[in-house]
Amino acid sequence: MTDTPTCASEKTWHALVLGRAGLDLYPQTDGGKTKDAKEFTADMGGSGGNIAAAMGKVGTKVALLTTLSEDSIGDFVRQKLQACNVSDALLQTCQSNSRTSLAIAEVRPTDCDVVIYRNDAADLQLCLTDAIKAAVANCSNLVVTGTALISEPSRTTTLELMQHAQTNASCVWLDLDYRPWNWPDLQTTREIYRHAAQFSDVVIGNEEEFAVLTDDLEAYIDVANNGAAQQTILLKRGGHGASLFIQGNRLDTGVYAVTPLKPYGAGDAFLGNLVSHYHKHKDWQSAIARGSAAAAIVVSQRGCASAMPNTNEINLLQESSVMTPLPTWR
Repeated sequence: MTDTPTCASEKTWHALVLGRAGLDLYPQTDGGKTKDAKEFTADMGGSGGNIAAAMGKVGTKVALLTTLSEDSIGDFVRQKLQACNVSDALLQTCQSNSRTSLAIAEVRPTDCDVVIYRNDAADLQLCLTDAIKAAVANCSNLVVTGTALISEPSRTTTLELMQHAQTNASCVWLDLDYRPWNWPDLQTTREIYRHAAQFSDVVIGNEEEFAVLTDDLEAYIDVANNGAAQQTILLKRGGHGASLFIQGNRLDTGVYAVTPLKPYGAGDAFLGNLVSHYHKHKDWQSAIARGSAAAAIVVSQRGCASAMPNTNEINLLQESSVMTPLPTWR
């Protein structure tokens, strides 16, 4: 099945990604603990930056919508975006004391500690501008990460851009991207997520994230698939693959087996490559397979943005390995 969402095919940008990007630090020794580290390696992280990097690495014309602090950390992120073929044309620079986020993440498949510093985060200062509105009107896909909805002015900017994208025939993809420590309480989060979901063509998340959106996922899917404004639901099941719900149909897919080095980065690789492939081919099954292959590659390597695979690397994995279990429509 290749139907929905319907996207304008000839636009300036294949995709725009709205969300955070920051600095990641990793203890130098694989398997080591942060408390024992003597050296660290650095990379760009953050869901928005990673998704955009995944797209840029496979040739998608993509830009990131975020705000960076005016300091060396912000400069680091800009350079990493450029290295991943992500345009920085729409980046904003924060003039206040807000800072680009920092994450310290262990490179371990289990018992992996990740500490994130987001006090007065720069990315939440994103403001609506005429340049961003014009770019969104000229993009085929707008990918929004849920952390952009945490506070103002980013929340209002994000919601207005989602509405603006739909008005201009751009597909809106909402990655729920739930981080509980960022939100005051479940009810507040649910209200804001539901508001954003109204302007989304595709909603993506794992079971924990969808539990924030609704107490009854089955009923939510039924309404989303069969309502007046049909919505596609993509449920990520980690090592068990993914389930796509579209127009009353369900596609269950598997994974590409690899030996994981770390548990993070897979979801961003998956979504970035899914959107890129679906934009080109309008085929859900092959797009999900493509995203799954990219996710497998990322969890088997150090880093996040730098670990995002290029087209040849994804081709090689798909040619040498089979997704298990095989995808099935029902």
